[in-house]
Amino acid sequence: MSAAQARQGMSRPDRITFASEDVTLVGELRLPAGPRPVPGVVLTGPFTGVKDQVVATYAAGLTEAGFATLAFDHRGFGESEGRRGHEDSQGKLADLRAAVDVLASRPEIDPERIGMVGICLGGGYAVRAGATDPRIGAVAGIAGAYNSPSWFAERMGIETYRAALRSFVDRYDEYLPAVAPDNAEAAMAGDEPFAYYGTERGNSAHWENRVTRGSLHSLMTFDALGAAPLLAATALLVVHGRIDAFCAPELATELHNRAAGPKQIVWLDCTQHIDLYDADPHVTAATAATAQFLHRHLSPRPR
Repeated sequence: MSAAQARQGMSRPDRITFASEDVTLVGELRLPAGPRPVPGVVLTGPFTGVKDQVVATYAAGLTEAGFATLAFDHRGFGESEGRRGHEDSQGKLADLRAAVDVLASRPEIDPERIGMVGICLGGGYAVRAGATDPRIGAVAGIAGAYNSPSWFAERMGIETYRAALRSFVDRYDEYLPAVAPDNAEAAMAGDEPFAYYGTERGNSAHWENRVTRGSLHSLMTFDALGAAPLLAATALLVVHGRIDAFCAPELATELHNRAAGPKQIVWLDCTQHIDLYDADPHVTAATAATAQFLHRHLSPRPR
């Protein structure tokens, strides 16, 4: 059993359902021991990820550190309703608002102390959510994908970027594998994504190895980096591996530089992006840094 698997088993979550717009979502709520009310944290995870994979590991660790946590399946993934295997950027932001509603409504949780933690693609969504939902007092991105269409277009060349978007639009409803071995075509191509999702490391009965090509259009047009200046009243933590072939350290640095409010960046000596999914000592270090940051910035208000 890995350290990440052991950590997941330490806290027993309560299965809950809640509505996001007209979609029913399924989540896992963990409550810590001790005096209440406690601060609450919504978690959002990697592209195609479901609630019993990466986010469960971080939810369990943060619950041990004294936070109520809510990990859930976004619309279209896992046990939640919605169009299967389709990345809906605006829908996912609506899901995060609904998840904050859930925490804010619970008597065990202080509605004035709510944070959000995003891992991989979830890091970008957490930034966007924190920039537009004033109930979120602090945001942490771990190995975050701080997507920027202008950054993509600059590095790819505008014609190549537009050609890629055209290919996704023309085949919008078609499915392709999320991961595949031997560098075969996949939404997350290469050996590293397959090493997590295609093996026992990422095993989940609720994860499906398929995603729409339209999802790739959503990824290439989603702007997380542009929301950084709107975090003036929201504390930001960036935790990132020094080496990351899938979520650029350059964008992590740029996000931190552009953020206007209280901020901190923590660099870890990872050699792969997925080290921050389930590998220690990296996950333990990221969890500890996140807990410390959230406790500092979600402290009780004087009465």
